[in-house]
Amino acid sequence: MENEKLLDEKAYLPREADLEASNTEKAQLKSRSRRPLPRIFFVILFVYTCFKIAVKDWLYELDLKEFHVNWGYRALGGTGRGEDVNSTAKVENLFLSIPNGKSALETSRSYATHPHLAGSEEDFEDAKVILKLFQEQFGISAPSEVPVFPAGSPESRSSTLNINKLSKPTAWIDKYYPVMNTGKEVGLEILGDDGDTVWTADLVEDGDPRDPEAAKYKDAIPAWHGLSADGVAEGEVIYVNYGNKEDYDNLVSAGTNLTGKIVLARYGTTFRGLKIEGAQTHGAIGVLIYSDPRDDGLVTVENGYEPYPAGPARNPTAVQRGSVQFLSKYPGDPTTPGYPAYENATRTEGENIPKIPSIPISWANAQKILAEIGDSTASRQLTGVASSRKVRLTNRVDTKVIPIWNTMAVIPGHIKNETVILGCHRDAWVMGAADPTSGTVSLTEVIRGYGALLKSGWRPLRNILIASWDAEEYGLIGSTEWGEDFADWIQQSAVAYINVDVSVAGSAFTASGSPSLAHLIRKTAKEVPHPTDPNRSLWDSSKDKGPFTKGVADAEFMAFYEATERQRAAFTGVPPLGSGSDYTVFLQRLGVASMDQGFGGTPTDAVYHYHSIYDSQHWQEVYADPTFERHAAVAKNIGLLGLRLADSIILPLNTTHYALELDTYLDRVEGLTSSPFSKLRKSIQKLQKASTELDAEKVEAEKKFKELIDKIRRRKSHGCHKSILRRIFRWVKIGLEIENFPERKFIKAAKRVQKANAKLIAFERGFISEGGIKDREWYKHLGVAPGKWLGYGATTLPGLTEALTIDRNVTLAHEEAKRLTTLLHKLTKSLKD
Repeated sequence: MENEKLLDEKAYLPREADLEASNTEKAQLKSRSRRPLPRIFFVILFVYTCFKIAVKDWLYELDLKEFHVNWGYRALGGTGRGEDVNSTAKVENLFLSIPNGKSALETSRSYATHPHLAGSEEDFEDAKVILKLFQEQFGISAPSEVPVFPAGSPESRSSTLNINKLSKPTAWIDKYYPVMNTGKEVGLEILGDDGDTVWTADLVEDGDPRDPEAAKYKDAIPAWHGLSADGVAEGEVIYVNYGNKEDYDNLVSAGTNLTGKIVLARYGTTFRGLKIEGAQTHGAIGVLIYSDPRDDGLVTVENGYEPYPAGPARNPTAVQRGSVQFLSKYPGDPTTPGYPAYENATRTEGENIPKIPSIPISWANAQKILAEIGDSTASRQLTGVASSRKVRLTNRVDTKVIPIWNTMAVIPGHIKNETVILGCHRDAWVMGAADPTSGTVSLTEVIRGYGALLKSGWRPLRNILIASWDAEEYGLIGSTEWGEDFADWIQQSAVAYINVDVSVAGSAFTASGSPSLAHLIRKTAKEVPHPTDPNRSLWDSSKDKGPFTKGVADAEFMAFYEATERQRAAFTGVPPLGSGSDYTVFLQRLGVASMDQGFGGTPTDAVYHYHSIYDSQHWQEVYADPTFERHAAVAKNIGLLGLRLADSIILPLNTTHYALELDTYLDRVEGLTSSPFSKLRKSIQKLQKASTELDAEKVEAEKKFKELIDKIRRRKSHGCHKSILRRIFRWVKIGLEIENFPERKFIKAAKRVQKANAKLIAFERGFISEGGIKDREWYKHLGVAPGKWLGYGATTLPGLTEALTIDRNVTLAHEEAKRLTTLLHKLTKSLKD
């Protein structure tokens, strides 16, 4: 067959000799020409192979070793017949057809009807369930043994480090070994003058049988604080309101001495661990933290609503568990800061955990303690008055190394050194129907959608990595340990990180993220349908409110809520990220553009019993999302975001919006002092100019690339059955650079696209300083960080801002401005190179 094809070629046969020879000579000549044909064939084949290898080596030297040689063809039509099998519209429409409320409901019921605390057997079983989901949806053959790899093992290391070599999907489980604790005994007593107990708190949630799972598992997991200090404390109690920096400062200014006291704080405004850090700093010996109905908006018993499960108001026995690590110092395993928690890791004492005991208590128990202070439960003012009798706080915990499991999967793309990462944590304080099961449900719908695409023949342009993180509830441990473990690979390969945690806990859609992603987030959410109104978009649901509108809300709470909403609006609806979920290591330490999103509560929504037994499937189905269409809408949005980051030729990262936002950040700083920061302002302006130039280059690079792809596709559609010799000659021309043909132009255009994308990816990395932020060096991003005394909330230009707001040191502020200016100069130069 091949010989017949070769005989048809005109290029190598001696036609002039045939014309001059006689018929006999022609016959003899043809006879002689046939005999060496096999030898000629093999010579030609050898030359063809050599040139093909040589050209591939040449492409490799062009820094295209990570840029698949067939990228353009396969990304925009890999059949060789000009077919656009990966049409953006077809891919997105197929994906959007998959997530649905019925499937989401079934998934939620499978996870949220049993406890799955990090490190427990139930948690491990769920890790394997998600592994099986990856295998089934992505067409991965299940090995004979479950692929659970101890962190640091060759198998674990190669699973991530060899992602750029994958040709088909894969999935595995990484096993880390952090130090965590479990609750053994908690107690709260009021003591008489003789030291005898006069009242003992019932620290168990009531488990009302109208919520079946809450009743079944009310004793499954004690109400305690993760990573809290073991101990017993006795002392008078002082109420400290939210226990944030402002509250402690006000108490100290008024002459209140907290030394030797137990403080009573309500949840809200700042991360719970920082309430304890503040108390510890001021000499307190123990901390009680409770959930106050004043922070429930309009939906309170005082406004006539029944407590859950009879109605939407707070169940008075509900308790908010949670980690009390000092999150703004560093997240992750407290004993391995900055490096992964391997089984044999060298460990520190842990500098981000309390040294004084604490316990969470219910509103029902808090009222009793407030009465001992003599403060009216209606006013609860910050008076500094101590309780008339002492209180004994008991917190007994078992602290040890507890294994955890991150379940990971990869869909390999054509560009081997660019990876989009999606993640959600899996562990819960009890059942966690909202936190995090709603996120796991939405991510499961994304996995199903991507699985359908794979079955249709789709393959992403870039790699997609999906993670089910463990031990987030103890302090973002699973994601942080993986991030510290593979920091170099992440910084070399990660395009962006898409996080989902609480996917649904209320009526209003919210999203936060890096400024470079803000426009993409808005645009995508405007294209995803509203979960219940076909005439509106998902983005429109950010204005939605709950159904419970009667009554009056607490003025202080409403002021805080409204200020938060105004801030969100000021950031085009997408404010920057602080901390509190698994994006932290990616953004704040490694400089990866990140985002987070979900439906949250409003002052008119049913009370969300955060980290309680009442964060249950029953509550989710009755109040948060009866149709589960909100879960599906979030799935569509994060899945679509993942596709657009993975499949766009030029990455949809808006560095100019980011650069313009820096002006706003600096405006806020200059509003704190009369001292200007003119050099920093000029460096921001130069960055803006460089970024607008990059915008123009992005447009031109993509335009040229698409034109060449279209030209190549047309040629392929008209001549896809070329002979071997013509292919040989084409490879020769590539190798010898003797023809300015479309494929050569394509390679140059691809390089141009690759260079632009590299600059876009590196933009967020440009804010990373190896020196980190003062007094909390784990955080290295000088553009944004969790506020030192906020934890959850973001502080922009943190070193500079906190030099003025916390240290109150103008000289230090100018030193921080100088550090920022140096970083921005380097970033500007990198955009111009």
